[in-house]
Amino acid sequence: MHGSAHHSHDHGSDARAHGIHGHDHSHHGHDHHHGPASYGRAFAIGIVLNTGFVIVETVYGLLSGSMALVADAGHNLSDVLGLLIAWGATILARRSANERFTYGLKSSSILAALINAAMLLIAIGAIAVETIQRFLDPEPVSSGTMIFVAAIGIVINGFTALLFMGGRKSDLNIRGAYLHMAADALVSLGVVLAGIAISLTGLLWIDPLTSLVIVIVITLGTWGLLREAVKMSLLAVPASIDHGQVAVYLRGQPGVADIHDLHIWSISTTETALTAHLLMPAGHPGSAFIAGLSRDLHEHFQIDHVTVQIEVDQDDACGQTC
Repeated sequence: MHGSAHHSHDHGSDARAHGIHGHDHSHHGHDHHHGPASYGRAFAIGIVLNTGFVIVETVYGLLSGSMALVADAGHNLSDVLGLLIAWGATILARRSANERFTYGLKSSSILAALINAAMLLIAIGAIAVETIQRFLDPEPVSSGTMIFVAAIGIVINGFTALLFMGGRKSDLNIRGAYLHMAADALVSLGVVLAGIAISLTGLLWIDPLTSLVIVIVITLGTWGLLREAVKMSLLAVPASIDHGQVAVYLRGQPGVADIHDLHIWSISTTETALTAHLLMPAGHPGSAFIAGLSRDLHEHFQIDHVTVQIEVDQDDACGQTC
């Protein structure tokens, strides 16, 4: 990202010396704060409900001797911390840009996703160790307590998941909250089924087996979030955008002979930026062209921040980049 910006500006200074290039920066006029802010109440409700449930589940899990309940409580605690971190990131992402942070603190949402994934992996490791120990030394459990507490979990986690359902497609943070809550609801359902199975069969190994299944489910969900967050932090082209299609679109614009230095990356979990150099031998097309290009890139590719540099001399452009 930084390399692209410096490269682009170096071109601009050289271009001014030749009097043939221009550097244009255009933002499509829309609200960049559309996603996270509207979920403040959802975060608050989810945190309060799940904190209360973690306390109840831990106490009853220890009293009943159910490792599955304790495992689920540990995961729910990590979810509460995850919701706090994600909520904090959405607030930081709305901070205004300044001379030090020229994009503001938008990338904090990407950092939050990474931290959440790391926290979940740590929790998974702790649960897995305890589960293996319980397999080796199974203890009696109160299946009735397991069923009752986990049933409460289905209701609380399911309700919290619904709070985030609307934003799951547009924001990695919101999607993470939604997936974790939805997975927790399914995990609680698994605990209910385990409790019923133990009460019917008396087989104690069903409890740690359920705990192991919980670990696997959480690992699969966390891996997807971690992979996407790492890609964002490495400035990868967002999965929803086809770099080749954007290149074809830019090359197809009137007067554009070629393009180079096309960069597309996420500056937050909800916003995308693009920089590109357009070779236009006929000369600079004017501000209306730039404004229209920015608008079209937003509408067709959901790219929010567009910076383009116009070049008119093939030899000069290639000499500096090739």
